[in-house]
Amino acid sequence: MSEDSSAPPLDRQGRRDSRWPKKVEIFDTTLRDGVQFEGISVSPDDKLKVAGQLDFLGVDWIEGGWPGSNPKDEEFFRRASDELILKNSTLVAFGSTR
Repeated sequence: MSEDSSAPPLDRQGRRDSRWPKKVEIFDTTLRDGVQFEGISVSPDDKLKVAGQLDFLGVDWIEGGWPGSNPKDEEFFRRASDELILKNSTLVAFGSTR
């Protein structure tokens, strides 16, 4: 019988393997990568609503966009600092790396 690699392994007594992390953190890229399709235009208002829902769902990290390359993302981050109250999530910006 093959083991299911998606489930945390158990020892012979049925205890969780301590080598696995206690918590898995979710890093959501919907507000950046998810809106990069042709014909899709998301306003800063829309992004604020989506970010609020992602926070409500308990997403740990919300990548809000790339403010250095997009005026809408600059507006979103500016407004988010005043208007968005996150209880569960941390809002982060995408940045270019080489």
